[in-house]
Amino acid sequence: MAPRDRAMALIRAGIAAADPGAAVVRGMGEVLADPPGPGGRWLVIALGKAARAMAGAALEALPGAEALVVTNAGNDAALAGARVMRAGHPQPDADGAAAAEALIAMLSASGPQDRVLALISGGGSAMLPAPAEGMTLADKQAVNRLLLASGADIAQVNLIRQGLSRLKGGGWLRLSRAPLTALILSDVPGDDLRVIASGPTVAPVGTRAQAADLAQSLGIWERMPEAARAALLHPEDRRALPRARNILVGSNALSVAAMVEAGADPAPIPLEGDVQDCARAIWALASGLRPGQALAFGGETTVKLVGDGMGGRNQELALRLALLAEARPVGFDWAFASVGSDGRDGPGEAAGGLVGPGTPAAIRAGGIDPAAALARNDSTPALAAGDALVVTGATGTNVADLAVLVRA
Repeated sequence: MAPRDRAMALIRAGIAAADPGAAVVRGMGEVLADPPGPGGRWLVIALGKAARAMAGAALEALPGAEALVVTNAGNDAALAGARVMRAGHPQPDADGAAAAEALIAMLSASGPQDRVLALISGGGSAMLPAPAEGMTLADKQAVNRLLLASGADIAQVNLIRQGLSRLKGGGWLRLSRAPLTALILSDVPGDDLRVIASGPTVAPVGTRAQAADLAQSLGIWERMPEAARAALLHPEDRRALPRARNILVGSNALSVAAMVEAGADPAPIPLEGDVQDCARAIWALASGLRPGQALAFGGETTVKLVGDGMGGRNQELALRLALLAEARPVGFDWAFASVGSDGRDGPGEAAGGLVGPGTPAAIRAGGIDPAAALARNDSTPALAAGDALVVTGATGTNVADLAVLVRA
């Protein structure tokens, strides 16, 4: 099998292992161990890019439950027995604000005899904008744009998001009068439950004061709306959060393990940190590859935006690695793929990039200077010109990013 074909076969194996329906089935035994009390009902709330598939599996086990599904475009097909609401991602929008109000009403109407099943997956942070008191949706959108361009990692982003929200960082627990169990599909390296979808069913990452300090260190404090700065300076709610059962049912590590089972070796390093640093670390491993060997990576890198081009972290990682490889060739055929497990990398339709020894030359032949494209964060058209763009469509799941480096 050609390196390009093998790379994508391994990526597909990792995505298949993150099937959200199967993940819910794995956790339903613990859910069913605590049924509603007399006269009570099941309330199912699914949030994130995998919300619809997770809700579908849950409703098969809980017929008659009241269900709300909040997810992004492409994953929002109708689901029998559920109200499906589309919400913006990666930028919060008015649809997401309406979904947040529907969720608040649903949780607020629950009683102690009811049981809430929360189904949480990645992408949920942007999908339920419920701005802190004094803030508008426009304020929230402005902060989100600053965070996405700041180079902050997901934990840092969510610390600030939680400080500016009524729902993140345990907000669902403050609203619900019913006991809550959450089945969580992790898109976060290390599987910190406080960070996944900004932790609506767990304690926050940190305090508002810490969020304010972080905003200053990232250089975005003075550019944040005045209402957002005021919210982070507002005193904390010090009341203890109600207890909840939070159960991890799927993760990036499980998908990497599936890639290994399909024939790859586990990489000695994760996908993390700045894309250029990560590209250097990955390519440094290339010279040591045995014939036919593949290395499987998982995680999530960061990109500091310096231009206004079209792209995403996976595409930029792939293009940067291709240029490093061109400068330091290894003398054998190879392929590198980096793909968002949700099928979406950045604001466009691409899922990631698939590059090889000839990619930079092919991009130039297509009329684009790849180095200049990277300088303006414009990896999508560059990869498209080199026939190196990966487009999968929405996968219905989300466990961060998967990558593979293959030697022929």
